[in-house]
Amino acid sequence: MTADTDFGKSATNSIRTALGLGGALSIILGLLILIWPGKTAMVVAAIVAIYAIAAGLVYAGIGIFAANKGGWSRIGHIVLGVLFVIAGIVAFANLGATTLWLAAFLGILVGIMWIVEGVVALSTLDLAPSKGWTIFFAIVSLLAGITLLFSPIWGAATLWWLLGIGAIVLGAIQVGRAFSFGK
Repeated sequence: MTADTDFGKSATNSIRTALGLGGALSIILGLLILIWPGKTAMVVAAIVAIYAIAAGLVYAGIGIFAANKGGWSRIGHIVLGVLFVIAGIVAFANLGATTLWLAAFLGILVGIMWIVEGVVALSTLDLAPSKGWTIFFAIVSLLAGITLLFSPIWGAATLWWLLGIGAIVLGAIQVGRAFSFGK
């Protein structure tokens, strides 16, 4: 065996391992979402809270230690950092409410995006190769978006459930790819 052959085999094995681990983690995540949807969503809310605190500390640090920034920039960074830290602490103190708020926020956000997507599809109708499918897509997108706006928590729960199923299916496909990669 040559060095090139060893390297190629090593690279193939590394890719297979990465595909297999990524697929397994995706399956585990999907199962967690489906088995404990509320608790898993709460973990996501906790991760967002941790991020807010970490980002706040970074912003405050920039404001305090960045000597090359002007006075207003430093004050702005410090204020932003303090706000992030407070938001993270409040999120941790009320993790259940934070989870519900994030679900509503995401439901509303996705609803707005689907409405905009439907309007954009209708506005580009003259450029569409298939006007029938474009109109169908726009109507479905508009109806789905409006539905989410009127029931964002229900919509977010449905999207969360679909995310769990999708993670399991895509994870299983990824594990399958790991076994067949390089053959």
